[in-house]
Amino acid sequence: MELDVQKIIFEFIGGLGIFLYGIKTMGDGLQKSAGDRLREILDRFTTNPFMGVLAGMIVTMLIQSSSATTVITVGLVSAGFMTLRQAIGVIMGANIGTTFTAFIIGLNVGEYSLPMIAVGVILLIFVKNAKANNIGSIIFGLGALFFGLGLMSGAMKPLSGLQSFSDLTLSMSENPVLGVLVGTVLTVIVQSSSATIGILQGLYAGDLVDLQAALPILFGDNIGTTITAVLASIGATVAAKRAAAVHVLFNLIGATIFLILLKPFTLFVEYIESSLSLNPEMTIAFGHGIFNISNTIIQFPFIAVLAYIVTKLVPGEDTVKDYKAKNLDPVFIEQSPSIALGQAKEEVLRMGQFAINGLEDTNKFLKTGEQKYSDSAYQLEDAINHFDRNITDYLVSLSRSSLSNHESEEHTILMDTIRDIERIGDHFENIIELMDYKKANKVSITDTAMDDLDEMFKLTISTVTEAIEALDHGDKEAATHVVQKEELIDKMERKLRKQHIIRLSEGICSGQAGIVYVDILSNLERIGDHAVNIAEAVLGEE
Repeated sequence: MELDVQKIIFEFIGGLGIFLYGIKTMGDGLQKSAGDRLREILDRFTTNPFMGVLAGMIVTMLIQSSSATTVITVGLVSAGFMTLRQAIGVIMGANIGTTFTAFIIGLNVGEYSLPMIAVGVILLIFVKNAKANNIGSIIFGLGALFFGLGLMSGAMKPLSGLQSFSDLTLSMSENPVLGVLVGTVLTVIVQSSSATIGILQGLYAGDLVDLQAALPILFGDNIGTTITAVLASIGATVAAKRAAAVHVLFNLIGATIFLILLKPFTLFVEYIESSLSLNPEMTIAFGHGIFNISNTIIQFPFIAVLAYIVTKLVPGEDTVKDYKAKNLDPVFIEQSPSIALGQAKEEVLRMGQFAINGLEDTNKFLKTGEQKYSDSAYQLEDAINHFDRNITDYLVSLSRSSLSNHESEEHTILMDTIRDIERIGDHFENIIELMDYKKANKVSITDTAMDDLDEMFKLTISTVTEAIEALDHGDKEAATHVVQKEELIDKMERKLRKQHIIRLSEGICSGQAGIVYVDILSNLERIGDHAVNIAEAVLGEE
């Protein structure tokens, strides 16, 4: 009997491992085939909660994980690219999208799992083509998914002879709350609702549980999958914590509603099973799909109420800034190009302010080493990239309109300025990475060198600030100051390099510290160059 127990455990955990790897590989293949722009899909196509539901559903189908979609959503809310209401829509859509895996399992093509793995490996290893490799990942993932499921199902079959297991399933039939707890705990352990639904499909197919016991486990699976988003929100903004709380609340409310309606819901699923002649795996898939779609339909009209509840449950002032472009109205491109140009300029100025704030936070990170400044600077750099895409698209559309000579010149200045501000963001990101390297490798920079960097930082921030102000007011005098300050930055950079070489020769500074120090100087000097480009555009110089 001991050997049988060992065989059951080994086959089950081995099958679970292969199943999870199959889901991941299939998701990776689907994601790469989609162009790896999932974050952008969520960022761009969530203008309202309904679009959020569709975006959440599509992204979850592609990456095969509602948890991963919710984690990305929490990140977007934390970064200020998505409102709480938009996030609620995405979370609802993610719950629908995660049912896709259960329907794939319901196809019950496990007998072809090994040939599928073989075909997938051939495409992955022997074909030197990215598209074929992606298809290979999908086919291999599907094969591994079914093979792992087969191992788990085989391992679970002997459980039918155990009296204790029969007693547990009987208890779950009589006490649905126990089933919900079992589903929740299992999903928290496995960290994949798709895996626990797959296990449930195997149990139901093997007559190890009846439908009355299986459906509450399914409700619990949905609650358990929320733990990933909760963990992702720890240490994040108040808005991110609220988004994670919505995920938990949404699934808890859904489970409660369907527990109350368990008997009619069970009868309905049984009716669907007999009417469509479904196999056991597909019956669970339909039950899962009907539950999540119905839950979304029921709660969708109450998104504002859910947002209100989590605002009360997670108190605190939301410190997230609005990092979305808000003045780019496409209506003005056709009706009034001059107003459209003015709107674009307002957003470019906001983008410039983000660059200044990012530089300030980078300098604070340099001086204190506190992670909050690094996180804030990365967030600002992400915002700059977001503005770069949106304003550039807007100005490209505007270029097709009839612009006067003066407007065409301003249009060109704005296009050039966007590029310069985006590069400033890249340079302060480089500095943060250098500081992370310094911290990770315990590189020590002398106090004198750190003071010099602080001085050069302040001069650089002042130069960029004056360049943005010159652009704002068309101030040629301020633009001239910027050119003069940039010359000071160049002189300071040369001077500090020489001082570094002296410290190096005297053995005061290590070679590793010198690399970090000189690279920071180079990045600051290049930021000064981009500030001058903005100033020269204001002065009308090439």
